[in-house]
Amino acid sequence: MHDPRYDRLAKLLVSFSTSLKKGDKALLDAFDIPPEMTIALVRAVRSAGALPFVQIHQAQVSRALALNASEEQLDVSSPLELARMKKMDAYIAIRGGANITEMSDVPAAQMKLISRKLKPVLDWRVQKTRWCILRWPSASMAQLAGMSTEAFENFYFDVCTLNYARMIPGMKALKALMDKTDKVEIRGPGTDLKFSIKNIPAIPCGGAHNIPDGEVFTAPVKNSVQGHITYNAPTIYQGTAFDHVRLEFKDGKIIHATASANTEKLNEILNSDAGARYIGEFAIAFNPHILKPMRDILFDEKIRGSFHFTPGQCYEQTDNGNRSQIHWDLVNIQREDYGGGTIHFDGKLIRENGIFIPKALQALNPEALLKA
Repeated sequence: MHDPRYDRLAKLLVSFSTSLKKGDKALLDAFDIPPEMTIALVRAVRSAGALPFVQIHQAQVSRALALNASEEQLDVSSPLELARMKKMDAYIAIRGGANITEMSDVPAAQMKLISRKLKPVLDWRVQKTRWCILRWPSASMAQLAGMSTEAFENFYFDVCTLNYARMIPGMKALKALMDKTDKVEIRGPGTDLKFSIKNIPAIPCGGAHNIPDGEVFTAPVKNSVQGHITYNAPTIYQGTAFDHVRLEFKDGKIIHATASANTEKLNEILNSDAGARYIGEFAIAFNPHILKPMRDILFDEKIRGSFHFTPGQCYEQTDNGNRSQIHWDLVNIQREDYGGGTIHFDGKLIRENGIFIPKALQALNPEALLKA
């Protein structure tokens, strides 16, 4: 039986997120999702007068390829992938999968090789196409969220088809404030950070690149970060689970890193290259539907009342000079139910316990975004 929610989501991705128009070429990357959703996307792309191109992925096959991928093989596949991406105007990826840790036993050296070889493809996609990425609901995601499969599916479609246009006024106000800010101070349990965002643009994100969405991001001045942070949202990176990650900074560099488990793997990732121990992104999040972490970064980085502070590669729009093959969004939640916390810009209180204080930013508080 066809689910009309598939059509609503496909229409949002095509008309709002990637703004497809007649003659555009769109690559649809379908990772372990129902054929019906892929078909809904194909139809939505064609309804916009655009041309759909589809690539189907299966997680266990991707793991088998990654385990034994050689430099010789990647030297063939990467230019082919890049050539195809250069033909595209837009890219939509929906990523499903029953096991989010499917890649956990792929050696770190293999993941590093694959990331390095495919980085030109990623860079072109991010910098040169209109792109959007989202997850697909599964029983494993529902389990991580502590919900039944049916309840999680309902939550998923509520979040993904939110009226993102309602975020625009508040995001514009937050961007304007961040654009003129120099010093940022963030405090909370296990966290005391100071850094500068002077002269680095802020970018609003309200449904254009990630679904779900709801953040404004920038980057710290590369050598300005001082202090320490404890991330209270669990995370998975390169197939490995991490909890209670704590990073200590001096002059922008991570000089000490621990986690409640897998500290050795944590430092292995941070030693991937010189840029991995510097921060490439700072973002403030406010999606009103997303309240708790579920080890899925596309959801977790948008948690209401959270921010993320990201080791690794910066974005081109917010270039702070940091270059890395990793980009690891790690999340700290500052709502009262997670211990609270504050964000100050140039000494002025901007957000306390997850609630925006200045009048112009109150449009991003949940009562404003969820009003009837």
